[in-house]
Amino acid sequence: MTTATLGQLIEKHGFDVLDHLDRDLEIPVHAGLQAQGDLFIIPADPNRRCHGTAVPLDGIAVIEAVDGGHEHRLFAGQPGTAFFTPAGASGQDIGLLECTEPAYIAHPEHAYAGIAPGSYTLRRQREQADQERFVAD
Repeated sequence: MTTATLGQLIEKHGFDVLDHLDRDLEIPVHAGLQAQGDLFIIPADPNRRCHGTAVPLDGIAVIEAVDGGHEHRLFAGQPGTAFFTPAGASGQDIGLLECTEPAYIAHPEHAYAGIAPGSYTLRRQREQADQERFVAD
C-alpha cells in the first residue's frame, strides 16, 4: 500500500485543511481503532456487510459542520471502492463503512486519516455534562 502526502490528498479530493498543516506529511493508512477529533473509526466484524451506497467523488459529510464545528468528510481512495450505510438519526453510531481500497476521512483541523481496507463503524464521541451531548469538534 503506498502512502500519499497531505498535499496529494488535498489535490485529489479538493478538501483543504488549515494552512499550518504540512502538505509534505505522509498520511498513514491504519486498520485499527482511530480517532479524529470527535469521530471514532472502529474496526467492525469482517463478516458484517454494509450494503451501502458507493461514496461519491466529492465524498460524504459523515459529521456536518454545525454550531461552529467542522465537517468530517469521507472519501473513497478510488471510485467504487468504499461504501457507506448511515446508521440513522439517533444514537452515537454514524454508520458503517466498508472499503476494498484505502479510504480517507478529512477534517480542516486534523488533516486526513487513512483507513485500510475492511469494515468499520463510524461513531460520534459523547460527553457527559448536565445532560449527555455530542462533542463538537
